[in-house]
Amino acid sequence: MLSIAALQAVVTANPFDGEPSDEELEAIEQELPLILAEVDLLDAQIMTLDRPATKLDERRIRRARHRVVAARRDLTNRAGTVRSGGAA
Repeated sequence: MLSIAALQAVVTANPFDGEPSDEELEAIEQELPLILAEVDLLDAQIMTLDRPATKLDERRIRRARHRVVAARRDLTNRAGTVRSGGAA
């Protein structure tokens, strides 16, 4: 029978402390406008689940969708400029 005790020590050598790293926190901070826009869209959609959507609800959902698209565009453009390396 093959023992895996030696491999287990390697796997558990770096215990997970449960906290995000600095890189993960920075990524979350960069994506925060998109996250907030998606939450606003979800809130607008949830308000119409139990009743028919009014014109105001439709406008609110449409504006929230536009904010999500704009936030995605901005995030994509920002990521593109960082990775481009100056090649044009």
